Amino acid sequence: MSTRPPRTPWKRFPAVPRLPWKRFVAAPRCASLAAVPNRWTRVPAGPPPAPPRWEAAVLPLADLFMWAMLSRPQSGSLGVTWVTPATFFLSALAAASAAIVLAVCAVALAGGGGWAALAGIVVCAALAAGSSAVGLVGLAQRRRS
Repeated sequence: MSTRPPRTPWKRFPAVPRLPWKRFVAAPRCASLAAVPNRWTRVPAGPPPAPPRWEAAVLPLADLFMWAMLSRPQSGSLGVTWVTPATFFLSALAAASAAIVLAVCAVALAGGGGWAALAGIVVCAALAAGSSAVGLVGLAQRRRS
């Protein structure tokens, strides 16, 4: 039986390929460090406040929109998860942009536009409604905290 420790595969193959003219290679970053929130991802400690009645009405639409955008929180619902400032501002920007494009598509459809203008209206209406719902949930959380 050998007393030599087993070889680890990551020792044979460095994470960063070495170039002949570089003598030292920086060590890879440690994956076990905790993530530090910045100003766009920082949320208050603890669960969000209980939603008011009007927020309870838009919460299913906001959850559906987050699911459709492949951005569902770990808890599964925005009712028990804080909306980050980045998500809040992104949803407000998306709602405003979708409303502008929706108006342009409506003008194009009124001017004799075809199926492309109609498809634009449907997509932009869905995007504006969903992102507005996420923004309203975030706004209600910030007001009640």
